[in-house]
Amino acid sequence: MKKRATYNRLVQIGNTGNAVLHAVFILYAIMCIVPFLMLLGISFSSEKSLLEFGYRILPREISIFAYEFLLNKSAQLLRCYAISIGATVCGTALSVIITLLFAYPLSRRDFKYRNFFSFLIFFSMIFHGGMVATYMVRVQLLGLKNNLLVYIVPFLMSSWNVMLMRTFLTTSIPDSLVEAAKIDGAGEMSAFLRIIVPLSLPGIATIALLTGIGIWNDWSTPLLYVTDSTKFNLQYMMYRSLADVEWMKKNINNASSDMVIMMRDMPSESARMAMCVVAVGPIVIIYPFLQKYFVKGMVIGAIKG
Repeated sequence: MKKRATYNRLVQIGNTGNAVLHAVFILYAIMCIVPFLMLLGISFSSEKSLLEFGYRILPREISIFAYEFLLNKSAQLLRCYAISIGATVCGTALSVIITLLFAYPLSRRDFKYRNFFSFLIFFSMIFHGGMVATYMVRVQLLGLKNNLLVYIVPFLMSSWNVMLMRTFLTTSIPDSLVEAAKIDGAGEMSAFLRIIVPLSLPGIATIALLTGIGIWNDWSTPLLYVTDSTKFNLQYMMYRSLADVEWMKKNINNASSDMVIMMRDMPSESARMAMCVVAVGPIVIIYPFLQKYFVKGMVIGAIKG
């Protein structure tokens, strides 16, 4: 009877703990969802209601003027979207390939120059040449001024991603797995492509997501290296559009009466949020497909006994 009572008490404590955890995660999910709902609500609100009633999840006065404002620049918006999507896809794919090819030898204990290259990666994480040296290398040496490759080349190698991938390969994929593959006749490249890469999907998905978000959200690169408006990416185009709206509203006193009426009705806050909705859309769509690869434990039972 005492054992049964103890068991029932442990079950009750476990159920209480699960309920508390569920409540915490539900609260955390609400904290993540509410800002996005607020973003949507503001983007569909009229500028007048925002000035009068402030930010609301449910718009006091529904208006799609902010999205019409964006559609008036549909040709430029689609071009910037294409540049951002192309840079994100190509840059992420190339970055993952280079990072994996660099990190895999560093994870192998039998690699002769492992410590030397690990030191180079670690050293570059601590010391940086600075903005001036970086600008000179990219513009004068690599010729990336007004070149679409400027959205890709700077993201090809990340010291942090290399160290992250090396740690993942070292801790998750044992050397005995590669040795077993070689005993069965697999070469180095065959073992890498058929065993290491499939088992590294969680790490690959992680660095792909980090790199992809970094390229997609990058607006400082075109600010420094792109002066041709036909080569602006989405983020910088949004920044320029909002800056133009703010400039016109600040100089409203110097405009004619017709321009004053037009600029007063021009969306500012709602347009800002609408642009955020347009920019965050692809990331929200892609993330669920990568999330499933974040679960570890893929090498359980893979080692031959």
